[in-house]
Amino acid sequence: MAPFVEVCRYKPVPLSLSSLCTCPCRSSPRKSLILPHFSEKYPNLGLIDSKALTRSRFCRIPVNRRIITAVARAESNQIGDDGEEHSRDQELQIIEEDSSVDDQKQKSRSQFKKRVIFGLGIGLSVGGIVLAGGWVFTAALAAAVLLSAREYFELVRSKGIAQGMTPPPRYLSRVCSIICALMPILTLYFGHIDISVTSAAFVVAMALLLQRGNPRFSQLSSTMFGLFYCGYLPCFWVKLRCGIGRSWPIILGGQAHWTVGLVAILISFCGIIASDTFAFLGGKAFGKTPLISISPKKTWEGAVAGLVGCISITILLSKSLSWPQPLVSTIAFGVLNFFGSVFGDLTESMIKRDAGVKDSGSLIPGHGGILDRVDSYIFTGALAYSFVRLHGV
Repeated sequence: MAPFVEVCRYKPVPLSLSSLCTCPCRSSPRKSLILPHFSEKYPNLGLIDSKALTRSRFCRIPVNRRIITAVARAESNQIGDDGEEHSRDQELQIIEEDSSVDDQKQKSRSQFKKRVIFGLGIGLSVGGIVLAGGWVFTAALAAAVLLSAREYFELVRSKGIAQGMTPPPRYLSRVCSIICALMPILTLYFGHIDISVTSAAFVVAMALLLQRGNPRFSQLSSTMFGLFYCGYLPCFWVKLRCGIGRSWPIILGGQAHWTVGLVAILISFCGIIASDTFAFLGGKAFGKTPLISISPKKTWEGAVAGLVGCISITILLSKSLSWPQPLVSTIAFGVLNFFGSVFGDLTESMIKRDAGVKDSGSLIPGHGGILDRVDSYIFTGALAYSFVRLHGV
């Protein structure tokens, strides 16, 4: 009879149930069992020698059937335990994904709630300031210009833009921010700031050229654009609100009667708000075609919805406020406000994209920085003032 070898002296080998009963030359697709180290407990369990396997036609292993049954049950239990653990892991993963989705939804809801609350607060405050006019309107605009200019120069000094260009010195950025804040005040009291802006630009350019080190054109261009973008363009709102029919109440400092400038500002502000709202809702519901690469979330469908909303609000307000009278002029004023709003928004998106940031700041919860809220109004003031002047007012 062939010699026997105990399992405990050798490494356990994989065996299948079919190989215990059939010829070793037949392959079986079933799973194999690994016999554990238990020869001391079951001394009758042994393995036949490999030479004997080749000699005999059938292999016989003197092993108790109960042991084989126990091993098979142990393996099936182990496989069942692994399956249960795998299913539990899948359930835990699904629960974690559901919780993360719920957290994101809750976070988006809280952000939307903050956005609505602060938006309503800002809207009511701005409405009261616009109605007050005069130095109240000018002082509020100067404060917004100062904060916007500081955010602009911080964007210019950010890593994304500074890698491709040399930003202006920090002290010069602060000086330019103060100059931008003074421009609306000078516009209120002098009516125009052409000489002031030219003088300020000359002084800033000379300071850049005479600085230590090597002056760069990128410093000059970014500074000049900052004076124009953050300082000069917002002054047209002061010209529109306070430049026609000056009368100064003692308390509010504004005009006691409704003027064309006040009506134009109210229509422009409401048109910009309607444009942003309708563009957001239309893009979310129907948006499929991207508008431009610098702002991937904007779509042509949203832009069309914003244009329709801006023109509709302009027509409704013109009927209530009796300006402008012709329907063609009303539609043209709505289109002008829409394009000024979109162009200002895209310009700020281009600056933020080059800077590699999502928001210009974090001053307003749920909205970002000041520049994020006033970007649509920067170019619109100049366009609205030009429209009013072309109508002979």
